[in-house]
Amino acid sequence: MAPTDHPDFAALRRLADERWTCRQFKPDQVERATIEQLLALGQRTPSWCNTQPWQIVVTAGDGTDRFRKELLAHIQTAANTPDFEFPAAYEGVYRERRRACGFQLYDSVGIVKGDHEKTMRQMVRNFELFDAPHVAIVTSEADLGVYGAIDCGLWLENFLLGAQALGLGAAPQAALASYSPFIHEYFGIPDTRKVVFGVSFGYPDPDHPINGFRTARAPLDDQVTWHTS
Repeated sequence: MAPTDHPDFAALRRLADERWTCRQFKPDQVERATIEQLLALGQRTPSWCNTQPWQIVVTAGDGTDRFRKELLAHIQTAANTPDFEFPAAYEGVYRERRRACGFQLYDSVGIVKGDHEKTMRQMVRNFELFDAPHVAIVTSEADLGVYGAIDCGLWLENFLLGAQALGLGAAPQAALASYSPFIHEYFGIPDTRKVVFGVSFGYPDPDHPINGFRTARAPLDDQVTWHTS
């Protein structure tokens, strides 16, 4: 059997191809058993020396609404202070890819270039959690440094593919980590842990135009260098 004909690989590839970032959710709560099923899949994530550094805070119901409300109030006056340093710059191809994604997003909701008011309003949607009924806040042990964060990134991939398989939408958000001190205080997260990212999730609204665009991926030859001798 050729590798591309393997049914397990085909199923995984289909989930990876179909996965997308949801930016508008329905208000419906996801059943607790379904969320636990998704989190249990995340527990199968490999990690350095099996340290499993990720710890997850999950909100639901009024817990999500209160967090959303207080986070929105906080960002009006607070400065960005993430636990992990954000990218210093986007240059070259990284800038091009970032701009292409941004243009697709703004075009989907009719925001024209130079409309700073609507652009800012769309940015704030991050902190409204895109109206998601749930958010997961993911932290790593501070002493594990960047490699603990990498392990959390592996956890995220399992979470996103699992959400896709279960018919859920998800939006991984570094934006939430930009206000890490607030998140530490709000959820009682100790300073021995670092906020890596948040993931808003729930049932996607398929009719909202912002959920209609898909980003491209670079060809393999742009990303891989072969050494065969």
